[in-house]
Amino acid sequence: MKTPICEMLGIEFPLLAFSHCRDVVVAVSKAGGMGVFGAVTYTPEELEEELKWIDDHIDGMPYGVDTIVPNKSAGRDEGVTPEKVMAMLPDEQKGFAASILEKYGIDASGLDGYRADTMKFTENIRNADATGLLDVAFSHPIKLIANALGVPPKVMMDYGKKHGVPVAALVGAKEHALAQVAAGVDILVVAGGEAGGHCGDVSTMVLIPEVFEAVRPISDVPILAAGGIVTGRQMAASMAMGADGAWCGSVWLTTPESEATPTVRQKLLQASSRDTVRSRSRTGKHSRQLRSPWTDAWEAEGAPTPLPMPLQSLVSEPAMREVDKVAQSGHAGAVDLSTYWVGQGVGLMNQEMSAGAVVQEFKEDFLRAYERLTDQLMAGE
Repeated sequence: MKTPICEMLGIEFPLLAFSHCRDVVVAVSKAGGMGVFGAVTYTPEELEEELKWIDDHIDGMPYGVDTIVPNKSAGRDEGVTPEKVMAMLPDEQKGFAASILEKYGIDASGLDGYRADTMKFTENIRNADATGLLDVAFSHPIKLIANALGVPPKVMMDYGKKHGVPVAALVGAKEHALAQVAAGVDILVVAGGEAGGHCGDVSTMVLIPEVFEAVRPISDVPILAAGGIVTGRQMAASMAMGADGAWCGSVWLTTPESEATPTVRQKLLQASSRDTVRSRSRTGKHSRQLRSPWTDAWEAEGAPTPLPMPLQSLVSEPAMREVDKVAQSGHAGAVDLSTYWVGQGVGLMNQEMSAGAVVQEFKEDFLRAYERLTDQLMAGE
């Protein structure tokens, strides 16, 4: 295909795969799309190891890196130490998280031990620490850098220009897209509310044409559609509405290469499109995830208010790590509580297949959708 995205990134098919798993990144890029590695939970040293592995296995195909540098977050001042951030956690929220686990028969006494590891996330979303990740990312032959929340910081834009690497930014509203265009981003990832992870509340079907109509009079910046897209026909529909390709995250979670635990993978394969919820209980910002007793508890009357990002992650992630660990033994309570970020497209993710096979299925399904529309147009002549 010849789309602005294909030409800009040097790829065969305008399908970008966001994943925290290096195996997915490699498989998608080698299949003709483009893998984008989610880096925010890694230290610079860990990211170096992951990208080195990708370089050694991707056969020179293009790939990208995604990180998070939000415009607002608690404890973002340079003088705030990890110890001070930990001290910001109220006992009410920590105790509530522990009580959920204990209700389902899971020992919560070790949660504080997990919090030091979770501090990597809080450090990485501060500008100084994000620069460490950028230094590593741009020392590798990446072809895209993306910021998942807010306008990319100046340092990211400068890195991109210096290295000739396009800068992408995720948006969930028309006004956000206009702000990104004004900031000079190279690619808009327009994510509807059906998306897994952080998302807005406007549906993909509405948001894509709305952003296209708002942006086109002032810029020809390419648009990647995101949010609930797990099939080639959905990708074709998005491109008919003004997108130049698709950005997908959820669809890779049911592949064997996925970072999702076996327990979560099975729950995703069995879930319907109504089995997700948009909640602040995981990161402090609204993110869509698989509904479970964990998410229900935080939405119940009398539950404490989730903390702002990144403090809520220091409450939730240690609990989720313990749940995932215990669920591996088949513990019923842990299996019930298990959850992960996923979009409403999960209802169409009913078959486990490799990441490369998913790309091939996207291509074939896209072509079938195109031929179906072409046949209908021809029939009218």
